[in-house]
Amino acid sequence: MGIVTPFPGPALVQVVFDRGELQKILDVYGRMVAAGHWRDYAMNFGRDAASFACFRRTAERPEYRIEKRPALRLRQGEWALIGEAGAVLKRGHELGPVLAPLERKLMKLVD
Repeated sequence: MGIVTPFPGPALVQVVFDRGELQKILDVYGRMVAAGHWRDYAMNFGRDAASFACFRRTAERPEYRIEKRPALRLRQGEWALIGEAGAVLKRGHELGPVLAPLERKLMKLVD
């Protein structure tokens, strides 16, 4: 009764966000929701990439997608910020600088 039999076949490998990465993404998402820019999000985990999509409204295309592709880690960087039209807006090896354009949207000029 204490023997665990593995499921036959190839093991499913998924790319996922670790806790720190997800915390940074959700911090930006929470501030954008509080500012009234976004209302919904979706996450997708696959073999090649993990993505976090941000929506203005639920029934439309995502305004931004944050993707993690470990296969590009040694080349262009594993992180990418992708716009609504599918263009790569920012790519890098670290998450913080890739999220910088979203942070700039939250800044307001104060007199």
